[in-house]
Amino acid sequence: MTGTDRSGEGLVLLDGSESEAGGQILRSALALSLITGRPFHLTHLREHQEPPGLRPHHLACVRGAEAISASTSEEALVGSPELRFTPGPVRPGDYILEVGTAGGTPLVFQCLFFPLALMGGGTLTLRGGTHVAHGPSYPYLSSVWLPAMHAYGLNALLSLTHAGFYPEGGGEFQAQVLPPEPPPVLVDLPARGTLHDISVSTYVGGLPFALADRQSRAAEAALRERGLYCHTKNRPLPVTRSAGSVTFILAQFENTFAGFGALGERGQAPEDVGREAAERVTRFMESGGAIDEHLGDQLLLPAALLAAGRLGPVSPGTTRYTTAQVTEHLKAQVCVIERFLPVRVEVDVGGGVLVRPA
Repeated sequence: MTGTDRSGEGLVLLDGSESEAGGQILRSALALSLITGRPFHLTHLREHQEPPGLRPHHLACVRGAEAISASTSEEALVGSPELRFTPGPVRPGDYILEVGTAGGTPLVFQCLFFPLALMGGGTLTLRGGTHVAHGPSYPYLSSVWLPAMHAYGLNALLSLTHAGFYPEGGGEFQAQVLPPEPPPVLVDLPARGTLHDISVSTYVGGLPFALADRQSRAAEAALRERGLYCHTKNRPLPVTRSAGSVTFILAQFENTFAGFGALGERGQAPEDVGREAAERVTRFMESGGAIDEHLGDQLLLPAALLAAGRLGPVSPGTTRYTTAQVTEHLKAQVCVIERFLPVRVEVDVGGGVLVRPA
């Protein structure tokens, strides 16, 4: 079944104290609530974190969900330990969303992408942080996450207007969300296969461009020390009020791809940024995962939609892959998905993941 189903099976109760990934629980619940028509009540949100409760970037997702639909929420306040959300029909259209100064626009986009796509698409203009310290940055979104969505028949066209580096933010990107294409029968990624290419890209905005070369050279040297060869490219980014740099490394394998980034922080040597990104690549290479740990949890939602028949009638509708690490975010995703959709997610200690109809 494609689109937003208003015949939900009743209120979904979610306990945020069950996981440290409170933001992940909220974003997935919002997306699935809009898709299934099922309201939810989330309690004990970020109970053991400091500060506890909803943060401004969480509220940006709630407000975004309300903006693209006729939904309502209760207790949606900074610091609130709970949230009640009652979904309304998603309205395809063009939306401009102010995420906040340093708010992670890619996370808001990932939350709204699925319900908007299933209702025929639309355009999202998101303003805030595009290159952030915690969560996916724009290069990862465009080079890793979005191509993975293509495997499920889900597509968007992205364009960066100007970058917003953490903590000032002030960036903007536009996403034209397209109607879904016919889904695959199954997705099978048990192994990454032979390494084909590694590209190192350093982006700099509002700072001397010479920093980019220093970061890329440091990343290249660190990779070569481990027998990994790459090519590099440096690019300036337009900015408004923020300034910063990021080194992003894309590793392409026979069957999959993976992305790793490091954001330059104030007072940090450019060489340290480049080496940090390279170290993340080498840690991944030492694992047995077909995909990186971040895509490992982010792939669960489209996989569950496929298994539940939400992308269209297919059989068997299963997804199988291995991830570099079983993270708290992945575990949180499993709990939320199985409460909203008739699917079964199996995760083994070695990182193997299977998503199938229940």
